[in-house]
Amino acid sequence: MRPIATTLTATVSAAALTVLGASVAAAAPAPIVDDRGAIVAPGGTRISFAHTPSGMRAGTANEHESRAGVSIVKLYLAEYVVQHGDPADRADAVEMIRSSDDAIADRLHARYPQAIAATATEFGLTDTHVPGYWGAGTTSTHDMVTYLETKKRTDPGSPVLAAMASAHDTAADGTRQDYGTAALPGVIGTKWGWSDDRSFHASASFGADFSVAASTGGSAGQLTDHVLGAFADGPAPAPEPGPRLQDCPPLGPLTDDPLLGGPAQNLLDALPPGVPDAFCG
Repeated sequence: MRPIATTLTATVSAAALTVLGASVAAAAPAPIVDDRGAIVAPGGTRISFAHTPSGMRAGTANEHESRAGVSIVKLYLAEYVVQHGDPADRADAVEMIRSSDDAIADRLHARYPQAIAATATEFGLTDTHVPGYWGAGTTSTHDMVTYLETKKRTDPGSPVLAAMASAHDTAADGTRQDYGTAALPGVIGTKWGWSDDRSFHASASFGADFSVAASTGGSAGQLTDHVLGAFADGPAPAPEPGPRLQDCPPLGPLTDDPLLGGPAQNLLDALPPGVPDAFCG
């Protein structure tokens, strides 16, 4: 495979549903993996990927590293405020995502200091930690993808997803929001993050049938290059075959059924890793 060289209103919420359905026909990018199944990328870059229909996940060997969360953790802050905050604060949370506005983040975190930790607990983001100030928080690309995949599955009309899908071209501090995972085909929405000295960059994106996140100790252009080099222009790899029907007691009786046997086996093959084993015992 060759590498690929507003306000919080009902309209915004509906936009998330619209964009999630807009690119269903587009194939998800396919990660290039080594013989251990890890995404291939330069050592200082972390990348995580999930294929939504199959549940297949892949990542670089360092995808669980908890590194500077930069403005990516604003997603977790916005998640809490949208769910539990006052109406005016919910509107600000949407704008914070669209423009990556630090001043809004400062105000919201001061009012809801428990927000990021609560989101991390709710979504099982075990690599995410906030010692105090939101800007000092850390997270992993694995956690970013876990959050996005969970939101797409459980709350596709989320204003947070809609804000990502309608992000401004330029952030509040003048930074262009156009790099990293946003460069992959099929991306619908993205949140970007960067350090004040521009020595660290990160991004997290979702498409109709995938989510992807990346971070690197380098420039925005380097992150883009590393992401594009880690994916091929074909469809995402198919999931590993599930257990055979005859080896799965709950579905074993369907083995020779000419009508139901095929669909039952397809179901086992499409389930996320670990689920067939738990189901079949």
